[in-house]
Amino acid sequence: MGVILLGMGLAFAMIIQGLPEQVSFGEAVSIAGMMGKLDVVNFSFDLNERYTFWSGITGGLFLALSYFGTDQSQVQRYLGGSSVSESRMGLMFNALLKIPMQFFILFVGVMVFVFFQFQSHPVLFNTNATAQVYATPFAGEMKKIEADYVLAHQKKNVAIDAVLLGLKANNEASLAPAVTQLKAADAHEIAVRDRAKNLLKKAVPESKSKDSDYVFLTFIMNYLPVGMIGLLLAVIFSAAMSSTAGELNALAATTTIDFYKRLIKKNGSDRHYLRASKLLTAGWGAIAITFALFAHLVENLIEAVNILGSIFYGTILGIFLVAFFLKRVKGRPTFFAALIAQTAVIVLYVGYSDLVAYLWYNVIGCGLVMLLALLLNLVIPDKHVPSESTN
Repeated sequence: MGVILLGMGLAFAMIIQGLPEQVSFGEAVSIAGMMGKLDVVNFSFDLNERYTFWSGITGGLFLALSYFGTDQSQVQRYLGGSSVSESRMGLMFNALLKIPMQFFILFVGVMVFVFFQFQSHPVLFNTNATAQVYATPFAGEMKKIEADYVLAHQKKNVAIDAVLLGLKANNEASLAPAVTQLKAADAHEIAVRDRAKNLLKKAVPESKSKDSDYVFLTFIMNYLPVGMIGLLLAVIFSAAMSSTAGELNALAATTTIDFYKRLIKKNGSDRHYLRASKLLTAGWGAIAITFALFAHLVENLIEAVNILGSIFYGTILGIFLVAFFLKRVKGRPTFFAALIAQTAVIVLYVGYSDLVAYLWYNVIGCGLVMLLALLLNLVIPDKHVPSESTN
């Protein structure tokens, strides 16, 4: 976490330094807000809205409880601590720093957006995709779109200058029409960029990458000093290796103990299980690489991970809560309750995802497990309790 914050802090400092001299930090933040990049909190009660205050404070709470309290990758980190106090301290740091860190990372992205409002940049940040279009009969059309984009960007710069004048003069009368002009210029620029993206799909149908994935990479490669580029790459690889190692070890340990040792070889030696764990780590690594090859097809990788987690985390948390708080509920009713709840969440995601946002799956899954476990406990006898004999 410290390494990630260091890398993001260095990038943030370079962004601020790269802003025009006449633009203060406060004015840059104001421009971001005027262009709709700082709409942080949404208090809508619409269940279909993915990110609202209510879905975050409830669904996000259940997601975090399940992730930090039941996920094997996290539990393994706690067990790997040198002492109980160290594990508790690590958990507290996670609780206190995770949300501020994520806010800071998102804010760095906002400032990269503002930075490029004052810098000339290509219509498509993925320059390789542009080169592919130029190798097709659509090269002339792409050249015209690029010329239109330069003009659109210049018009937006004029609108930004008008906004800056209004901010410096603190004149609301001149600021309001300038903001309207800025929004119109931004919409026109986006429309021109969409023309380029549509042309890319038409000229190179096999191109699947998202142009937004190349924005920060363009900033790193074109505007950071050479040494800083290497440092940021080291930060990225360090964070990725640390996270991946923990996840692979957790998967291998779970597979070895809960499946291999229980179902395949029950009486093996420690050396045998160690060798099996290493082979399973390699196997899970191969599976992870396979998934990574298709990651570019996902619109937002972080969101995809949260969606996948939300489908299962609610049920898992419900099982743990039944064990902690519903002492009279036995194992069989809980098992069947979990099956029914998990099926319901999957059906909800597959067939009705447009009605309920994914963060609510955590609440629904957990609630269903606890409710159904209580009800089924009344009708399903405990397998280990012998029935009364009859005369």
